[in-house]
Amino acid sequence: MSTQIEQQETETEADEETEPEVESPGDRRRAQRDERQAQEQAQREVEEETLDDDDTITLKVFRYDPEIEGKQEPRFDDFRVPFHKGMTILDALIYARDHYDSSLTFRHSCRQAVCGSDALFVNGRQRLGCKTQISELEDPVRIEPLPHQEVVKDLVVDMEHFYDQMEAVEPYFDADETPDDKLEEQRQTRENREKVKMSTRCIWCGACMSSCNIAAGDNEYLGPAAINKAYRFAMDEREGENRKQERLRIIEQEHGVWRCQTQFSCTEVCPKDIPLTEHIQELKREAVKNNLKFW
Repeated sequence: MSTQIEQQETETEADEETEPEVESPGDRRRAQRDERQAQEQAQREVEEETLDDDDTITLKVFRYDPEIEGKQEPRFDDFRVPFHKGMTILDALIYARDHYDSSLTFRHSCRQAVCGSDALFVNGRQRLGCKTQISELEDPVRIEPLPHQEVVKDLVVDMEHFYDQMEAVEPYFDADETPDDKLEEQRQTRENREKVKMSTRCIWCGACMSSCNIAAGDNEYLGPAAINKAYRFAMDEREGENRKQERLRIIEQEHGVWRCQTQFSCTEVCPKDIPLTEHIQELKREAVKNNLKFW
């Protein structure tokens, strides 16, 4: 009897040892993903080996990470990126990040030159990454963070001071009177709309501030973007007269419009083609007229 029991136990153990492991759906998905990633990586390596120099662009990208030992010393990394017609700086950076180094850090959002988040210093000039065509640049393409601003990591700079300067001019509309009917519009003439139209295109990218030598040496200078924002409201005919006088007092302070030396660097780099220098000069004239007294 005991021999029969022992034989049954032995057969059960043998069955358990030979029973194949059941693969879970999660394991299958992970295996398929790993296999797909390996195939994609192999395909990329084959494509890169067969690329000619005419098919690629070399990016020399500024790198800096204060939180990781060994990366605290600024340097430049080279990335060889496949080139195609219509490729932008942002496209190339995204490719480099996704295919070579996932730690490569830069800002971007709308990819349509509307959000202003991807302003960079490319080949010695402030540009929007999503707007700048690779075909317009010489190889290699040198990409750095905006000058005159503290670097947080790689191509990301601290924009807090820039935002503070923008807020300093109180960039919001304030009329003395509003229509009695809440559904009635505050009307503006077409001529006045044309006058302020360009100033409304600012996307707060900070390129103009970065290019300004005065802003680089004077941390309190309002800067071209903030003064342009003040222009947008001060020149709007719907702005209240008292509010306009207050706004002019803000911009005619020591670190306001009079610090501008008319170098036109801000106008040259503006990705929205705003005539920033002209707006600053017009506000200077308004400030002078505002202080004129006749007796």
